[in-house]
Amino acid sequence: MLRTALIAGLSVLALAACAKKTLPPGGEGVCWHVGQGKDGELKYNKLATGVADLEHCAAALETMRLKFLRMGGSNREVAGAFKGNFIFVERNGIFTAPTMESHRYLALVRTGDGRLVIPGAMPQQAPGQ
Repeated sequence: MLRTALIAGLSVLALAACAKKTLPPGGEGVCWHVGQGKDGELKYNKLATGVADLEHCAAALETMRLKFLRMGGSNREVAGAFKGNFIFVERNGIFTAPTMESHRYLALVRTGDGRLVIPGAMPQQAPGQ
């Protein structure tokens, strides 16, 4: 019984490893906005060129998100891509993943006043200070 369950579990893992993975576009220094068309297909729009790093691309995406919100938009989350990584601008911070289907990793967190910083960059205050 245990052997059958183990074989079934390994089979599921093997199939998951073979599943289609959506890779982001590349391009040296190109920051992409990733949108979804009516047909569900991803659409890549060049947002900026000459971008130095992921943090600057994330800042450009955050700026775009805030402009849309000020114009009356309702989209609170934005996706983008930079140098082979997807970027997800969310309420809690900026996340990144190598594929659209992969686990997302925290890249930048929001401070109490809404700024974006590298995790651990802000000094911790002891309670009562």
